[in-house]
Amino acid sequence: MNVAYWIVAGLLAAFYLYGGGLKVVRSRERLRPMMAWVDSVPVPAVRALGVVEVLGATGLLLPPLTGVAPWLAPAAATGFVILQIGATGVHLRLGDRQVAMNIALVLAAAVTVPLATLRL
Repeated sequence: MNVAYWIVAGLLAAFYLYGGGLKVVRSRERLRPMMAWVDSVPVPAVRALGVVEVLGATGLLLPPLTGVAPWLAPAAATGFVILQIGATGVHLRLGDRQVAMNIALVLAAAVTVPLATLRL
């Protein structure tokens, strides 16, 4: 289970560190080609979402590595499940039916929750 956790959590963390980092530092114009939804959300909300994603990715990795507050790992994975359910809703509301990545991220985060819990 330990190896499975690190594989899934590592992939999730890499995805969210990258995507969240872009949301924090890029302008709306530079985000638009890969994230069309940014036009429907205020820039401060996009930045806040990016910070949440970076913090969540950190929460998947650091607590298990350090042994400090290990309950944060399943909490971060649960947060990503909630985040992606909301993201799927936003995409569908805006008429974007290409939600396969969102569904894959929900499933990956949902698998990570029990794996992280078993590590406690």
